[in-house]
Amino acid sequence: MNVGDVITYKRTFTEEDIRLFGKLSGDEGIHHVQTDEQGRLMAQGLFTGTLPTKIGRDLNFVAQEMTFNFLRPVYANNTIECRVTITNLHEDRGLMKASSDWICLNQRGKEVMKGRAVGFIRR
Repeated sequence: MNVGDVITYKRTFTEEDIRLFGKLSGDEGIHHVQTDEQGRLMAQGLFTGTLPTKIGRDLNFVAQEMTFNFLRPVYANNTIECRVTITNLHEDRGLMKASSDWICLNQRGKEVMKGRAVGFIRR
């Protein structure tokens, strides 16, 4: 892994997934359990936030700080691609410290979330 590397992950959110995440997280706001006037069910922001954390798991990354900026809602049947870019990587007191920025795009190429993480990679 090197600074500048980009790792991607894509997921389609289903109504069943959104309802299950709501039950597990307790985030069952009305907009997460009932469809809107256009028949859409909105995913929880932190459910969308599982995309960069899945990539973190693949890298064995332990987050110490994460920032999320939610730009647009994500609805059931949206396919979201997350692109994580490694922005810093250095050894510090025996730990491989890492920073990353990410952006998540819906199937229309619109930004739905961006953020960053700071932590270390377990060896």
